[in-house]
Amino acid sequence: MVRGSRALHLKDAGAISKALLDILVCPLSKQPLRFCQETQSLISDAIGVSFPVVDGIPCLVPRDGKIIEDKEKMTSANGPGSAHHHR
Repeated sequence: MVRGSRALHLKDAGAISKALLDILVCPLSKQPLRFCQETQSLISDAIGVSFPVVDGIPCLVPRDGKIIEDKEKMTSANGPGSAHHHR
Protein backbone atom coordinates (compact mmCIF):
# COMPACT_ATOMS: atom_id res chain seq x y z
CA MET A 1 0.00 0.00 0.00
CA VAL A 2 2.86 2.39 0.70
CA ARG A 3 4.28 1.84 -2.79
CA GLY A 4 0.97 2.84 -4.39
CA SER A 5 0.77 6.01 -2.31
CA ARG A 6 4.35 6.91 -3.16
CA ALA A 7 3.68 6.35 -6.86
CA LEU A 8 0.69 8.70 -6.76
CA HIS A 9 2.72 11.30 -4.90
CA LEU A 10 5.62 11.16 -7.36
CA LYS A 11 3.29 11.40 -10.35
CA ASP A 12 2.54 15.05 -9.55
CA ALA A 13 5.91 15.83 -7.95
CA GLY A 14 6.82 18.45 -10.57
CA ALA A 15 3.73 20.58 -10.05
CA ILE A 16 3.72 23.58 -7.73
CA SER A 17 0.56 24.32 -5.78
CA LYS A 18 -1.14 27.66 -6.42
CA ALA A 19 -0.94 28.48 -2.69
CA LEU A 20 2.83 27.97 -2.67
CA LEU A 21 3.32 29.89 -5.90
CA ASP A 22 1.37 32.82 -4.43
CA ILE A 23 3.91 33.27 -1.61
CA LEU A 24 7.17 32.48 -3.41
CA VAL A 25 9.31 35.32 -4.74
CA CYS A 26 12.60 35.46 -6.60
CA PRO A 27 15.50 35.36 -4.11
CA LEU A 28 17.35 38.00 -6.14
CA SER A 29 14.70 40.50 -7.27
CA LYS A 30 12.08 39.77 -4.58
CA GLN A 31 9.47 39.83 -7.39
CA PRO A 32 6.80 37.16 -8.03
CA LEU A 33 7.67 33.93 -9.83
CA ARG A 34 5.63 32.00 -12.37
CA PHE A 35 5.70 28.26 -12.96
CA CYS A 36 6.63 27.06 -16.45
CA GLN A 37 5.03 23.66 -17.06
CA GLU A 38 7.20 23.02 -20.13
CA THR A 39 10.54 23.40 -18.31
CA GLN A 40 9.29 22.46 -14.83
CA SER A 41 10.90 25.59 -13.43
CA LEU A 42 10.04 28.85 -11.70
CA ILE A 43 10.65 31.94 -13.81
CA SER A 44 11.51 35.41 -12.58
CA ASP A 45 10.35 37.61 -15.44
CA ALA A 46 11.73 40.66 -13.61
CA ILE A 47 15.35 39.56 -14.14
CA GLY A 48 15.04 36.75 -16.70
CA VAL A 49 16.19 33.90 -14.47
CA SER A 50 14.83 30.36 -14.23
CA PHE A 51 14.98 28.29 -11.03
CA PRO A 52 14.59 24.49 -11.17
CA VAL A 53 11.88 22.51 -9.41
CA VAL A 54 13.20 19.10 -8.34
CA ASP A 55 10.70 16.48 -7.17
CA GLY A 56 8.19 19.25 -6.50
CA ILE A 57 10.65 21.28 -4.42
CA PRO A 58 11.63 24.75 -5.72
CA CYS A 59 15.42 25.28 -5.70
CA LEU A 60 15.64 29.00 -5.06
CA VAL A 61 19.33 29.17 -4.22
CA PRO A 62 20.68 32.01 -6.39
CA ARG A 63 23.53 29.89 -7.79
CA ASP A 64 20.94 27.35 -9.07
CA GLY A 65 19.29 30.01 -11.24
CA LYS A 66 19.92 30.10 -14.98
CA ILE A 67 19.75 33.18 -17.18
CA ILE A 68 17.02 32.78 -19.78
CA GLU A 69 17.82 33.62 -23.38
CA ASP A 70 15.64 36.46 -24.74
CA LYS A 71 13.99 34.26 -27.36
CA GLU A 72 13.19 31.54 -24.80
CA LYS A 73 11.86 34.11 -22.32
CA MET A 74 9.63 35.71 -24.92
CA THR A 75 8.25 32.33 -26.01
CA SER A 76 7.47 31.14 -22.50
CA ALA A 77 5.94 34.50 -21.55
CA ASN A 78 3.66 34.38 -24.58
CA GLY A 79 2.29 30.93 -23.87
CA PRO A 80 -1.41 30.17 -23.59
CA GLY A 81 -3.22 32.60 -21.33
CA SER A 82 -0.47 35.20 -21.45
CA ALA A 83 -1.43 38.85 -21.72
CA HIS A 84 1.89 39.79 -23.38
CA HIS A 85 2.09 40.06 -27.15
CA HIS A 86 5.32 40.68 -29.07
CA ARG A 87 5.70 41.15 -32.81
